[in-house]
Amino acid sequence: MGWENLTSISEFFLLGLSEQPEQQEVLFGLFLSMYLVTVAGNLLIILAIVTDAQLHTPMCFFLANLSLADACFVSTTVPKMLANIWIQNQAISYAGCLSQLYFFMLFVMLEAFLLAVMAYDRYVAICHPLHYIMVMSPGLCVLLVSASWTVNALHSLLHTLLMNSLSFCEDHEIPHFFCDINPLLSLSCTDPFINELVIFTIGGLAGLVCVLCLIISYAYIFSTILKIPSAQGKRKAFSTCSSHLSVVSLFFGTSFCVYFSLPSTRSAQKGTVASVMYTVVTPMLNPFIYSLRNRDIKSSLRKLIWVRKIHSAQWY
Repeated sequence: MGWENLTSISEFFLLGLSEQPEQQEVLFGLFLSMYLVTVAGNLLIILAIVTDAQLHTPMCFFLANLSLADACFVSTTVPKMLANIWIQNQAISYAGCLSQLYFFMLFVMLEAFLLAVMAYDRYVAICHPLHYIMVMSPGLCVLLVSASWTVNALHSLLHTLLMNSLSFCEDHEIPHFFCDINPLLSLSCTDPFINELVIFTIGGLAGLVCVLCLIISYAYIFSTILKIPSAQGKRKAFSTCSSHLSVVSLFFGTSFCVYFSLPSTRSAQKGTVASVMYTVVTPMLNPFIYSLRNRDIKSSLRKLIWVRKIHSAQWY
């Protein structure tokens, strides 16, 4: 019976952010603008890091991967939402929904892993500056990033395969603007105990490792900064990790509101708003945070834009 229900499913319906027709044009323009800014900003960061030899450092290597993850992350959900608004059709195919779920989970967990890796990088840079080059070797940097991609690809595949094993009821309406794991589990006719067990064990363990890495790294960082005698030295040390700390607070703060809020305070509307924050707003703000607070990246972006202006002027 479960397999018959499963094979009969052809599509879900994404209810989106609002069902009011007069708000659709506003939402389309707003999210199209944010999407273009997000992709352009993150690609600029990647281009600046690749083309500027001064930015070939471990931290910038991790930042380039974070920017790539952000661009892919927002591209997983927003284009489909924009297409649905444009053609006035809320449907998404069953295969398309599971594909969106896979890539969404891949990039959201990849972002968490990369932020944890970057926290470790800041810990080594501030607490052990004399050993930084030796510890954060190119081989270790590539290993950390490769492991993050591989582990999360397998982790996302596991959740997707488990979701594919469920059967769903006649109500295929998802009160969200993308196929997230919790709304899909709520539509299941079969007992999602195994899915929930994997979420709380494997998913919880992965999230706990990231959070512990962040907490322990910043505990040592703040302890080292407080031991610096001069106020100027403290400000200089803190400035090297302030941009990363801002991104961490924004990303984990909003994601915790979605997945770890109490059931009594949880609502579809609040969850959707919080999801917009960490799936759209955070990837859009990351390039601005890093470019405004990092003088090297800011300088590289200026040179990149200046060279482009010169080349454009030569054509005319």
